[in-house]
Amino acid sequence: MELRLLNYFATLAEELHFSRAAQRLSISQPPLSVAIRQLEEEIGAALFERSSKGVRLTAAGAHLLPRARQLLALAGQAAQETRDVGQGVRGHLRLGFVGSALYRGVPQALAHFQNAHPQVRIDMRELNSAEQLLGLQQAELDMGLVHPVMLPEGLRSQLLMQEPFVACLPRPHALAGHAALDLAQLKHERLVLFSSAVSPLYHQRIYQMCMAHGFAPEVRHEVRHWLSVLSLVSLGQGAAIVPAALQRVGMPNVVFIPLLGEQPQSELLAVWRSQPDNPLVHKLLLSLQSAVQAVQAPDPGA
Repeated sequence: MELRLLNYFATLAEELHFSRAAQRLSISQPPLSVAIRQLEEEIGAALFERSSKGVRLTAAGAHLLPRARQLLALAGQAAQETRDVGQGVRGHLRLGFVGSALYRGVPQALAHFQNAHPQVRIDMRELNSAEQLLGLQQAELDMGLVHPVMLPEGLRSQLLMQEPFVACLPRPHALAGHAALDLAQLKHERLVLFSSAVSPLYHQRIYQMCMAHGFAPEVRHEVRHWLSVLSLVSLGQGAAIVPAALQRVGMPNVVFIPLLGEQPQSELLAVWRSQPDNPLVHKLLLSLQSAVQAVQAPDPGA
């Protein structure tokens, strides 16, 4: 049954007068009569009794009316929800993220976004950068928050933030009281690093930084999560070179010390599929950019 015919039927059932119903529908009376006959033929039952006294619903018409109203309401709801999705005010986003993103303004961005878009559901999955790229390509994610990577075809990216790497040492360490360190001062330290299998570019970058200062790092532990890096350092199992954002973790028994000289930056990128275009992705990107900038801004009271 066409929704148009059901709408004509429901309107006539409410008015019980062809002329008034046609006027409500902004059509003339003959097309309305034709439409009602067409619906009756399709259903195989008379829906109205027509007489000199007026128009009345038949038993079949009375049975159909609440169901017609329900179908029309569902169709209207589906249309409105579809418009909302197209306009970026309703929907479902699947967001991948690397662990360090939690300390770079992402929770604040999500809180702001959810307050502004209560009809949007966001599901988060902690994955390494390579896993996120695969998830995007397989349409299992809508956006990823990754470390710098080589983007496959069909993906776009936006730099959200960049910040320096800092040395992370156990609090009792002999160098822990320094205001800043030359990276070469860590040449005899055993380092805790992200696994090269999890984040090959980060792993490579730390190696390159150390080699540029005249030494190859001695890697003691390779782990999969930033909190594991900090935990091992706090337990005296080595030193680490980490993004400055990890100072916000609040891990006890560790200190963070700036590195002297020009060093490579730690970067966080937002990545998404170029097609199909998703308005919600762009709105979330704006929230992320705003929140990350707020986190990076210096505290005026400091």
